[in-house]
Formats: sequence, structure tokens, C-alpha cells
Amino acid sequence: MMNGSKEIYSAIFKSPTAEQLFLSRTGFHGDEQADLVNHGGADKAVCVFNHQAYAVYEDLLGRALDPGAFGENVTVSGFGETDVYIGDTFQLGEAVVQISQPRVPCFKLGLKHQHKELPLHFQTTGLTGYYYRVLTEGNVSSEDSLTLRAREQDSLSVMEANVIMHHRKSDISSIKKLLSLSALAASWKETLSKRLAKLETT
Repeated sequence: MMNGSKEIYSAIFKSPTAEQLFLSRTGFHGDEQADLVNHGGADKAVCVFNHQAYAVYEDLLGRALDPGAFGENVTVSGFGETDVYIGDTFQLGEAVVQISQPRVPCFKLGLKHQHKELPLHFQTTGLTGYYYRVLTEGNVSSEDSLTLRAREQDSLSVMEANVIMHHRKSDISSIKKLLSLSALAASWKETLSKRLAKLETT
């Protein structure tokens, strides 16, 4: 993928598969991240997107989109950002996964769809998708169902986490609430802790 005259390496181009894949602590075998500096790792092993949100972006882009259009590893139905919470644990095939953070879309999303402002639209709508960490490894296929196993008490939804991160940046009490969630990804905790420290000293 080209960004002007610069070649960009990305694993954002996805297509559906009927094959059973092994899901390890760092992601699906055969569907790894290309940029391991900014993507991947235990807290971001699996990128998930809700298919119902596709209609919003199809209207924006003016065309139909295939599953995997946003580079997600798993496209789900009925598990949108307002429906699921940080720390939610799911059975996915043989694997057990847990929501760690909302997705923060990067510029490559805009490059792929030739719409520079697309990442900003993700942040504005809160329809970003989210990440799983893998608690138990195992095989997964497209025929497997996704089943909620556990929800942490007093957690925040993925949408609420997005709002706090991107729109309520000076809301100290909300930042503290989000930071209190044990399942929140380390990178989000670091960003929010720095923000909180700055707010409390000004």
C-alpha cells in the first residue's frame, strides 16, 4: 500500500476464510499483524468489528463493503460498542477471549479506503471496533458462535471508553473510573494515567 511515494506495510487487507485457525496469545496463526510496533501484542491479539456498523460507513463511502473491510480479524453480529464492556469474557470456538480496549484506528484505514478523514469518523461515531486478549488458546472457525461467559461488575462499555478517551478528555472522575478497570489494556492505562497526572497538576 502506497502513501504518496512511501510504501506502507499493513495487514489491513482481509478476506473471509472457512478454514479453522489456531488462536494463540498473540493472534490467529496465518493472520498476523504486519506492523508489530504499533499493532498486535497480548492486549490487541484480535481485532473485532460489529457488522451492523458497516451501514454507517457504507453510507459515508458510498459503496458496499465486504466482511473484513476494516482490517478486523473477526466480524461479529450483535456485539456492538454499546452492548459490550471492557473485561467482558467470551467463548469463541475453543478459545476464551476478553475485551481489553476499543480500537484506535490509524491512518492506514483512510489509505485503504481512499478517505483521509475515515479514522476521525471512527472516533467521532465511537463505532471503532475493539480488541480481545486471549485467555485460553484454541481453534476457531467461522462456524463457531460467540458466547458471553462473564462481565465485570461496574465496568464501562466500549462506547463509554471511547467517549472518555476522545471526547471527555478533561473529565477526571470518568478517567479515574476507566483506569480502575483491571482488564483495561496497558497502553490505555499509560495514556490515561499521563493525562490524569497533567490534569491534577494544572
